[in-house]
Amino acid sequence: MVITYMKIDILTIFPAMFQGALTESLIGKASKKKILDISVLDVRSFSKDRHKKVDDRPFGGGVGMVMKLQPFYDAIRSVGIKKKNSFYKNSYAKPCVVYMSPQGKTLSNEILKNLSKFKHLVLVCGHYEGIDERVMDYIDEEISIGDYILTGGEIPAMVLIDSIARMIPGVVKKKFSVTNDSFYNGLLDYPHYTRPVTFKGHRVPNVLLSGNHKKIESWRQKESYKRTKERRPDLLKK
Repeated sequence: MVITYMKIDILTIFPAMFQGALTESLIGKASKKKILDISVLDVRSFSKDRHKKVDDRPFGGGVGMVMKLQPFYDAIRSVGIKKKNSFYKNSYAKPCVVYMSPQGKTLSNEILKNLSKFKHLVLVCGHYEGIDERVMDYIDEEISIGDYILTGGEIPAMVLIDSIARMIPGVVKKKFSVTNDSFYNGLLDYPHYTRPVTFKGHRVPNVLLSGNHKKIESWRQKESYKRTKERRPDLLKK
C-alpha cells in the first residue's frame, strides 16, 4: 500500500520544541504541499487539575514522577482514538498510536516502511519516569531510537517523522534518493563525490568519471558492501 497523504498528531507537554523541526527543510515543504498534515497537541491543556498538572508521585513510592493517565487519555481520545488497533499491521486505514519509549522496539528501516503505510499516526511523547501504564491500553507500538535515555519523547518523535516522511511519495523529489539511502536495502550507502575532481591531492575515483553507467553501478554496489562489512558487519549477518 502506498499513501500520498499522512496525518500526524503529536501529543506532548512541550509543543514549542517542534516549531523548527516541522517548519524547515523537507518536512516544512511537505506540509505546504499538503502531503503531511501535522498537528501538535499540548497535553497540559487536557489536564483537569486547576494548575494544569500532568504528573504525580508513583504509587508504591520511589524516585521521580509519573505522567498522569487522565490528560493523556483525553488527548488520545480527542484525535479520534477509541481503542487499540489490535491488527494495525493489516489495518493501515485505521490510526496507529506510537509511544516513543526507551522500552520499545529499536527503530529500524523495516519498522519505518510499515509505519509509512498508515494514513494517520499519533505519536505520544513521554517524560519523567514514564506514563501511567494504563495508557498502554491505547498504544499500538512502543518505539525507541536507541539504547540510551533522553529527557523525553519529543526528539525521538522528530526522528520518526523525518524518517517516515522521506518514504512518502512527493516529499523527496527523486525517488531513488530514498531507495539508495543507507539501510533501505540492508546495506550502508556507497561513497559520494562532487566537484572539484582533485582537491589537495585527493582525486575522485576514475570510474565515476568514465561515463560507463554499468561499471559505475558495479563499483557502487561493491563499495556499499565493502563499507557495510567494515563499519556495520552486523547488518550482513541479518
